[in-house]
Amino acid sequence: MSTNMEVDESNVFYLPQQPLPTVHVPASYDEHRDKHTPLCIDNGATYLRFGFCTSESPRVGLNMIAKYKERKTNKPLLLFGEGIDVEGGARSQARTPWEGDVLLNFDALENALDYAFIQLGIDTPTVDHPVLMTERLASPLHSRALTSELMFEQYSVPSLAFCVDSVMSFYHNNLPSPSVPFRADGLVVSFNTASTSVIPMLDGKGVMSHAKRIPWGAMQATEYLLKLIQLKYPTFPSRVTSTQTNWMLQNFCEFATDYTALLRQLKDPLQMRAADRIIQFPYTLPVTEEKTEEELARIAERKKEQGRKLQELAAKSRMEKLLQKENDLAHLLSVRDRREEESKKEWADTLREEGFANDAALDGAIKKLEADLKKARKKEADGENEEPEEPPSFPLVDVPDEELDEEGLKEKRKQKLMKAGYEARKRAKREKEREREEREAEEKREEEERDRDLAGWAARMRKEQEAIMTRIKERNRRKAALTDRKSAASQARMKSIANLAADDRVPKKRRKGGGEDMFGADDEDWTIYRKINTAAVSSDEEEDYANLQAVEQKLLAYDPTFTEEHTHASLTSQRSALMAAFRPHYDEGDVKGKARIHVNVERWRVCEAWFSPSMAGVDSAGLGEVLQNVLARFPDQEKGRLVKNVFLTGGPSQLPNLVPRLHATLRPILPPEMPLEIVRAADPTLDAWRGMADFAKTDEFSRIGVTKAEYEEWGGERIKRWWGGNWNSSVPI
Repeated sequence: MSTNMEVDESNVFYLPQQPLPTVHVPASYDEHRDKHTPLCIDNGATYLRFGFCTSESPRVGLNMIAKYKERKTNKPLLLFGEGIDVEGGARSQARTPWEGDVLLNFDALENALDYAFIQLGIDTPTVDHPVLMTERLASPLHSRALTSELMFEQYSVPSLAFCVDSVMSFYHNNLPSPSVPFRADGLVVSFNTASTSVIPMLDGKGVMSHAKRIPWGAMQATEYLLKLIQLKYPTFPSRVTSTQTNWMLQNFCEFATDYTALLRQLKDPLQMRAADRIIQFPYTLPVTEEKTEEELARIAERKKEQGRKLQELAAKSRMEKLLQKENDLAHLLSVRDRREEESKKEWADTLREEGFANDAALDGAIKKLEADLKKARKKEADGENEEPEEPPSFPLVDVPDEELDEEGLKEKRKQKLMKAGYEARKRAKREKEREREEREAEEKREEEERDRDLAGWAARMRKEQEAIMTRIKERNRRKAALTDRKSAASQARMKSIANLAADDRVPKKRRKGGGEDMFGADDEDWTIYRKINTAAVSSDEEEDYANLQAVEQKLLAYDPTFTEEHTHASLTSQRSALMAAFRPHYDEGDVKGKARIHVNVERWRVCEAWFSPSMAGVDSAGLGEVLQNVLARFPDQEKGRLVKNVFLTGGPSQLPNLVPRLHATLRPILPPEMPLEIVRAADPTLDAWRGMADFAKTDEFSRIGVTKAEYEEWGGERIKRWWGGNWNSSVPI
C-alpha cells in the first residue's frame, strides 16, 4: 500500500462460496390426503414459505423462477429458487412475482405455487385444502383479485383467507393458552423486503386505520449500499452484485444509537480504521518475467544514458528558445521606437503588418516577453556555476563572411551562439543581482513593519497564506473535476478542444479568398492550451507553492501563535490521513489490494436510511417520525399499552443495535413514567408462517375464509374482515 498502514488480516473477510443447490425430495401426501388440512403460504418478496399447518417448520425457497433452455439437449426447463444461480444463462431471465412491494407477475406466482404443491406431494387434480395466504399491508385490489382468481380457478381451493404476515408473527410470539382468547396489545414494526410498516394492536386486533408504511426495506438498503460502493470505487476491477452487497448488509451493517455523534467520532483516522471492514474479492496474479541482474543493470544504464541525452537536448532547446525570445523582444522594441517617428496612418499600417490590433496589444506582447525572459534567465543562472574570471574570446564574430572559408563560417556560427549564451548568462546574473538588492530592501521594510506592528503583520501574512491555499485548493478541485467526464469542467475542456478542431475562426469564404487566421495575435489565445492540457504543471502553480513556503517560514519564525499544525502541509496531511482511512490506496502493482473493498462509514449510513430515507433520495418520513405520528393518534392510556410491547419482526430486524436505536428514538417522545419495552421476534424470518400455522389450527380460521361460492358472488377483491387481515374492501363477519 502507498499508505504506511498495516492491514490486520483478521479484519479481512472473504466472499462466501456459492453453495450447490439442495435437491428437495417431495413429501408424501398420504398423511393429508382427503383430510382437508389447512395449507399456509407466506408469499414473501424474497422467500416463499409453504407447508401444512401441522408441520413444525415450513419448506422455504427463493421466490424466483426462470424459464431456461438446457444447452445440450435444447430442452425447456423451469427453474425455481436457488437452482437459478447454478445455470449462468438462467439468472438473466429470472423473474419474481413481486415488483418492489406490489404483487404483479402472476405467471411467476403460478409457477412458484406449482413448485410448492409438487414439493408438498399434492398429486390430486385440485388442491382440496383451505388456504391461508399472506398479502402486504393495504394490498392493491388488483393483486388480491388476480391471486384469488388463480387459487379458485386454477387450483380449485375450497376456501381462501388473507392475512398480514407481521400480525401473524406477533400472534405467534404472544400466543395465549388454548382456552384464552387472543387479546394482546402491542406496536408491530415489520421490516420487509421493500417496505417497513407499523401496525398498532389493541385487544388482539390490528387497528389498520392507523397503520403506516414507508417505502424503504432490505432491497432499497442493498441497492443503496451498492451505490455507495460504486461511488467509492468507480474503477473496481470486479463486478459487485446485489447478492454480494446483501451479504455485506447482513454481516457488517448495523444501526447507530446516535448517528451524528458517531460521525464525529469517525473524523479521527484511528477510529475510522478501527471501524473498517475489508472485503476481499477474487483476483488473479499477473505473470511477470523475471530478469537477471545483468539485464537489470543494462536497462538502468540505458535509461541513464537516455536521460542524459534528453537533458542535453532540453538545454539546447532552452537556449534556442531564449535567443529567439531575445530577438523577438529586440524586434518589438525597435518597432515601438518607430511610434514617435511615423504618422498615425503609417503607424497603424505598421501595427497591422506586425499582427497587432492597437498599441495596447503591442505593449502587452513586449511585457509578456520581458517576463518570460526574466524567468528564463533566472532559471539559467541558477543552473550555472560561477563564471570564470577571464571572459571568453570570440575572434571570428566580427570577421566578415567574405573573408572566411566554409570551416570558418561554421566556427563563426558556433562562436556567435556561444557569445549569445554568454551574454544571456551575464544579463541573467545582473538581473539576479538586482533582484537580490530589491529583496533585501523588501526584507528591511518588512522587518521595520514587524517591529512596529507584529500583530498586523502576522494578520496580513496569514491572510496571504489563506489566499494562496485557496488558489491551490481550487486548482486541485478543478483537476479532480476534469477526471470526471460528466463534470462541468471536463465538458468545458472538451468544448474548447472541439472549437479548436472546428477551426471556425475564419469563415470558409474568407479562407478561400486569402483570409488570414489571426489566432495567436492576441496573447489570450494561448491560454486555451493551458485549459485543455490538464497534465502540465503551470508556472502559476510552482510560484504559488514557492510563495506559500516562504510565507509559512516567516510566520513560523516570527509569529508565536503560528505552529507547524497551521501549515498547508500539516492541514493537507490531516485530511489525507482521514481520506486514507476512509479509502486506503494501494500501489499500482498490488493486485490483491486493488481487489479489496473497505466498508466503514457505510456500515451505519445504510441503516440510518430507515430513520432518514431522504439521505438516500427517498421522499418519505423516517421510521421515528412514523412511530411518533402513529402513537399521537391514541390517548395516553392506549399509548401506554402499545409501547409496553413494541414488537420487531422481519429479516432486517436482526441487524445489530436496532433495539437501542428505537429506544433512543421513542423514549424522548413518551412521558417519563410510561414504561417502554422493545422485543424482537424469536425467529423474525419464520415466525410469520408459524403464526399462520397456529391460527389455522383454531376454529376461528374456518369462519374467516372466503369460499368458492362467496368468491363467485363477490369477486376476487372481497375478503372477510378479521383481526389479522387488511381492511380494504373487506366484509364484516
